[in-house]
Amino acid sequence: MEVSFCQTLSFNADTFEYETVSAENGNATIITFDIDEKKNSPGDVVVVLNGDEIVFHGIIGKIENGRAYASDPRGSLLAGTVQ
Repeated sequence: MEVSFCQTLSFNADTFEYETVSAENGNATIITFDIDEKKNSPGDVVVVLNGDEIVFHGIIGKIENGRAYASDPRGSLLAGTVQ
């Protein structure tokens, strides 16, 4: 039997460095950001906070070449970055 664990990663919106993969109404719905592949895995939860407000709450779907991809398709308030 395989046991897997997930963890929650919390970031401050003011200092969080990410790129927008997909956006809706100016808000990022899928983001990518640097991550330590040895400490994190798909299924980990990503929370981005602006003060006390959650502006992005998603799950890491994949990690490729040290970049995590997380999605928040319904409630994101995180600004979409300019590509």
